[in-house]
Amino acid sequence: MQVFRHIPQALNPQAIAIGNFDGMHLGHQALLRQLTAFTQTYKITPAVMTFEPHPREFFTPQNAPARLASMREKLEYFAEYGIQHVYVQRFNRAFAAQSPAAFMQRLRQQLNANVIMVGEDFCFGAKRAGNVQTLIEHGFNVIPLPQVQLAAERVSSTLVRDALAAGDLSKAHTLLGRTYSISGKVVHGAKLGRQLGFPTANVHMRHERPALTGVYAVKLNHLPAVANLGIRPTLEGVPKLKLEVHVFDFNGDLYDQHVHVQFFHKLRSEQKFAGLEALKAQIACDAEQAKRYFSHG
Repeated sequence: MQVFRHIPQALNPQAIAIGNFDGMHLGHQALLRQLTAFTQTYKITPAVMTFEPHPREFFTPQNAPARLASMREKLEYFAEYGIQHVYVQRFNRAFAAQSPAAFMQRLRQQLNANVIMVGEDFCFGAKRAGNVQTLIEHGFNVIPLPQVQLAAERVSSTLVRDALAAGDLSKAHTLLGRTYSISGKVVHGAKLGRQLGFPTANVHMRHERPALTGVYAVKLNHLPAVANLGIRPTLEGVPKLKLEVHVFDFNGDLYDQHVHVQFFHKLRSEQKFAGLEALKAQIACDAEQAKRYFSHG
């Protein structure tokens, strides 16, 4: 898979799926399956255009939705579905002001897009003035994907975020078709967990606005563990988001490794304790609860 942040020259004909693809839920998966099936049949290149940052992060950063996936995580999902070209469009003021006509010209002349695949509610261009009908009227071969429904609800990134924020990991799993996860590089921290008897892997978070916080029974690279995702209110200093994972019965070295943390069950919300001894006692309790969860899973 090739990732482009600038459009190369002389591209072969492509079928391009366009969207934010945050979280890669069942609706996104259906779109990508249809894309790859179509391109295999007609022998053209399967491609994706996605945006960074999320448009709502650009327009209203203070009220932007929580991130379900980093760009690296999205690229990993695209690779799994056999996408050959990914165009990461920088969403900035110039792009936001682009007219629907200019965007369509780019699709046709620069990306050689024979086929466009989008959700049926797709809008584009300044003030969202373009839509699926606009593409069809301008001669594009458009395959709009109907909304995916699950239990009478439209599957969407918003619905996934709401489930995660409520601690309903079972519903999130259903909407995603898999266990929700966060990936990142293990970096050095203050090593306080080691002092408390619970050494942790400090997983670097690329975004400061996760879809969930609290204490969870998790698996790190399929190893049972307990994790805290939040700002650690018991500790003094400037609050900074941390994902800290204590892997049970593990003595290896994870530093500088890129790991995946799967979230299975919420144990509790973050809370402030009277001191480190109280925090240590609670961590022990959390670890036991997580072990019981996996032993009965």
